[in-house]
This record gives sequence, C-alpha cells and structure tokens, in this order.
Amino acid sequence: MEKLFVSNKNESARMFKSDFLEFFSKVHFTTPLYFFLPYIGYLYYVTFTERSYSIWQFLGLTFLGFLIWTVAEYLLHRFLFHYHPKSKIGKRFFFIIHGVHHDYPNDAKRLVLPPAISLPLATMFYFIFKNVAGEFYFPPVFASFLLGYLFYDMGHYAMHHFKLKGKFWGAIKDHHMKHHYVDPENGFGVSTPLWDVILRSGYEDKKKVKEPSRD
Repeated sequence: MEKLFVSNKNESARMFKSDFLEFFSKVHFTTPLYFFLPYIGYLYYVTFTERSYSIWQFLGLTFLGFLIWTVAEYLLHRFLFHYHPKSKIGKRFFFIIHGVHHDYPNDAKRLVLPPAISLPLATMFYFIFKNVAGEFYFPPVFASFLLGYLFYDMGHYAMHHFKLKGKFWGAIKDHHMKHHYVDPENGFGVSTPLWDVILRSGYEDKKKVKEPSRD
C-alpha cells in the first residue's frame, strides 16, 4: 500500500517560524469544549425558559441542527479542506488548515480545529442560522449544530487515539481510517458516513483497514 503520510507517530511538524504562531497552531483536544459548551448551555437555557416549543418541535429542531451539521462537515471537508490550489500561497494555506493532518495523522495537538479556525466558522454559521431560522427557532437548532461540531471534534480525536469498541464506533473509525490510509479523496464524513453513501464518495470494500504501526 502506498504510504499516504509522513509520520504515523504522535509527533508534530513545525509550521511557522514564529514561536507565537506555532504555539497557537497546537491545541489540547478539550479546547473546543471550553469555548463552545458555555454558549451551548446559554442557548438551551433560552430554549427552555424563553421559548414555548412542543416536545415534537423541540425534537425536530434538535434533529435538524444535527443533520445540518453533518452536511456542513461533509461539504467543508470535501470542498474546502481538500481543495487543491495551484499557487504556492494557496498550497501553503491549505497545508496549514488540513494538509498537515494528513501528513501527521496522529499528532495529538493538531486533531481538533484551533479556535483561530473554529470561531470564525462558528460566527459565519451564527449569522446564517440567525437569518434563516429566525429568532424563535434559532436557539435549539444552533445549539444542536454546535453539539454536532463538538461530537465531530471529540470523535475525531478518539478515532486516532482511543480504542473504540462496538460495531457503531468501529464502523465510523474504519471509514475515517480508510480516508487516511487508503484513499484521501473519498470518505469525507467523519461523524457519519451518511453523505458519503448518498453522494457515492465512500468505500465499497467492506474489509477493515489495518492502521500502520506508530513505531
């Protein structure tokens, strides 16, 4: 099998000459929790104290938020993170935001999105949801959307560093490992392979991929 990575160890490649920028390019995997959970908590506070949804409205809006996240995750991963620019600056930019993860897939400090990327994206989605969903429906939809993002980030870390048990987690991890070690131009769903199945960008081979040694 062709080697699709530089190192499979838990090690980092230096990306910036500046120690300041280099420091902020690495984050502990729990960092997104500190930034997003308080705001998610606030949204649910508003949901349950300032809105009057029926149980079916609440469940439907929650499901909708998660579903929208899976679409956003797939599209961002496939068309933004895996965009192949021709210019030197473009190649450098896309290496920083995602290419380095494919070269060093088990670098524990670069497995979740740093706030420099996640916060601007979250702000963009905030205004989209606010304008499309409207003031009444916004809180539970956006809260579940952000929870979907946290599930993605925490799950992504777990896939690379934890032994996941059970058919559900095993299938999701195997799908993502094939993206890294078999074919990086397919298998863009991380939280779920749903959109890879629907849009035919998944893997037909049902055999589980054997992750290369980290020695």
